[in-house]
Amino acid sequence: MNHLKHLDWPFFEDKHRALASELDGWCARNLAHGSVDHEDVDTSCKSLVKALGAGGWLKHAVAGEGEAIDTRAICLLRETLARHDGLADFAFAMQGLGSGAISLMGTPAQREAYLPRVSRGEALAAFALSEPEAGSDVAAMQCAARLDQGGDHYVLDGEKTWISNGGIADFYVVFARTGEAPGSRGISAFIVDAGTPGFEIAERIDVIAPHPLARLRFTGCRVPKTAMVGAPGEGFKVAMRTLDVFRTSVAAASLGFARRALEEGLNQAKEREMFGATLADLPLTQAKLADMACTVDSSALLVYRAAWERDQGRTITREAAMAKLMATEGAQRVIDAAVQLHGGRGVRRGEIVESLYREIRALRIYEGASEVQQLIIGRDLLKNG
Repeated sequence: MNHLKHLDWPFFEDKHRALASELDGWCARNLAHGSVDHEDVDTSCKSLVKALGAGGWLKHAVAGEGEAIDTRAICLLRETLARHDGLADFAFAMQGLGSGAISLMGTPAQREAYLPRVSRGEALAAFALSEPEAGSDVAAMQCAARLDQGGDHYVLDGEKTWISNGGIADFYVVFARTGEAPGSRGISAFIVDAGTPGFEIAERIDVIAPHPLARLRFTGCRVPKTAMVGAPGEGFKVAMRTLDVFRTSVAAASLGFARRALEEGLNQAKEREMFGATLADLPLTQAKLADMACTVDSSALLVYRAAWERDQGRTITREAAMAKLMATEGAQRVIDAAVQLHGGRGVRRGEIVESLYREIRALRIYEGASEVQQLIIGRDLLKNG
């Protein structure tokens, strides 16, 4: 199966085709989905970040001075990494998401202090937005930041949860209520270095796929005013601009998982003997494979339409939501079908399709759950037709 065939589509330039092909070769030499021991997830994630930095891949997730982030490149990289190793995709994505606010709206001093280290894989980044009672509803945020009496520092109090890279990140972009206006208009963003007094990892969170996650706690945590990203009260805009870049790439990662599941399903169907023939000879199997292939291609078209349109400078609120909704939900169905084709082997720990089954589930939730994407699409349709 030619997993690079879609690179011939007109959404891409030659530089994108070369990038995806080069990374695919690098992954084949350096990664092996399902056979890498990620039981020590912290060590594995740090090692992968270093390897991706040394390979020159992380620079594509970090915008240089005056440069725009190439959405198609990020999507191709995430699709390719996810097809090979879910944690490698995670490591790449979190470097981009965690530093994205600084790339987009950071001061020259902030960019110089953090982005080169992120790009080289020398500093791990994290994006701290969600809270126990404020996940999809960002306006319900309770974590607060107030100016101290001297007016040179902000003092943060509150908690964040479900924070990727929590516990291993070198710095966190933290969103807190500063009160310039009610709701989402009174939120600001701050860079908080790991080890800052008053900041602690309250809990490490174990989830079904091996990813480093944590609950963060801030208790009188002082950060200088110069740690603010953007202007006071612009935190929601900072967060949304960051998510706009990377939400489409979540769909691309789902696509990578789905492509690998389809490959594994095809191989299993051709090799497994059943009723005097192979599984592939059964009409029911052929129908299942057809549905899987249609889902993969339709998801890919939505993903790269959204990525292409963003790279043309267009607003992609609806397109990104459609891509994330359809690609994540579709990947879940494709992977489930691949597990079914494998029979009992499909749920055995260590099988590739079993690891894919665990990897895909969270993508239907983070960076906007499927139900939120439906609301975004519906509201945009009603507003703009």
